[in-house]
Amino acid sequence: MLTATPMSWRIDEQVIRGEIDNRSPGKTTGTLWLAGASEPIRLHLDGNPWADLAGHLLRFTNPQPVATGSAMLDADQSGLVGDMTASRKVRVPDCSIEEMMRAAKAGQNYPWHWANCLYLEWFSHRNGRVVIETTSYELEIDAEAAWTMTADDEVRQRAQNAEALSRFVNQLTSAAGFDPHAGLDEVDDDDAPQSAAEAEAQRETDWMNQLLDRVDARLEREGIDIDEYDTIYMEERERLRQETGYPPEDDGPPRSEEEEQAWIDEMNAITAEAMDDMAAEAWKDPDETQRPELLDRAMDLGIRLHRDIEAWLPADATGEHPLREIVWGVQFGSVKIGGALGHDDDEEWPPDPLFAGDTLVRLKKARDHLRDALRGLDSADAENLATPEWRISTRREVSEILGEVQQLIGEVRAVLKEDDEG
Repeated sequence: MLTATPMSWRIDEQVIRGEIDNRSPGKTTGTLWLAGASEPIRLHLDGNPWADLAGHLLRFTNPQPVATGSAMLDADQSGLVGDMTASRKVRVPDCSIEEMMRAAKAGQNYPWHWANCLYLEWFSHRNGRVVIETTSYELEIDAEAAWTMTADDEVRQRAQNAEALSRFVNQLTSAAGFDPHAGLDEVDDDDAPQSAAEAEAQRETDWMNQLLDRVDARLEREGIDIDEYDTIYMEERERLRQETGYPPEDDGPPRSEEEEQAWIDEMNAITAEAMDDMAAEAWKDPDETQRPELLDRAMDLGIRLHRDIEAWLPADATGEHPLREIVWGVQFGSVKIGGALGHDDDEEWPPDPLFAGDTLVRLKKARDHLRDALRGLDSADAENLATPEWRISTRREVSEILGEVQQLIGEVRAVLKEDDEG
């Protein structure tokens, strides 16, 4: 079916047939016929595909289109070209999804083969990011290119595509919608709390960070053994509370014996319910626990980038080196994503209002770290570090994760706003 993910519309299943025409340099046009749509979609895009499609007319047919009752894309798809290529290599399983999952769980290999993947991406004024990604289409490309793209031209085009994605990510929550020609500096920042619960959660987090900094500084300054940590923690907590007036000392009027017993009974009931839930889940195989897909992707990217930069990082590189800033931004962002989403894909989403404030603070921190990674990429661009291809692909992956984090922030804020209004 036609889907709108936090980052894109993916329409490969709905396409009946289509064509992409880049025979005029700097302009990419096209027509798509979708199952269930009364009229075709027309593309009028600035920019060029990758070198394999640059200067060519590509026609494609989907052998098994799927109709959908969902709202369709706007017929006028004007905007910017993203990555467009028919030469991306992907691994395609030669077995069912169930067989593949069983093999992966058992640590065994499953049969697969390499295949060319058609990947068509664009950023429209009306719908934002749209993607076709498939290995099943029948492709037909004209024999001779109307013009030829140089290697330098392709690097510049891919950089422009990554920049378009970055701008799109930064405007996901903009009420005005996606404007691919707007600069990053024109995007309104939404770090400021937008509900009482968010403000309180942010205040608690900032206060706790300040407390932990004070405890660490005192331990280092006075050379106190770590065994004294709890004592130092309570002393510094009380001092900071007196200095800031937060959290309040008074917990409210004392409860009567009946109220105290009612509160104890309520807590016991909640605990008993939680224990019952845990017992009901005990039959599950721990190996079947699945991390949220976004967390998996962020963690994998952090590990891969750490390995990538070893070849380019000087032996005397400091923590401020742009390549370290990129890797650490992704890795620290992954930690915060895990803290916000949990490490089990069965976690409730969106979170209960009771926990939404804390979740939101963690997601905003993840966003800060991912933005640090993008700033590191800006510095790497300026200093020509690593390779252009690596910087471009890394920017794209970081931007996609950042965009999904931004979407989650919006979903949690909606929970808190509804709770405030209630």
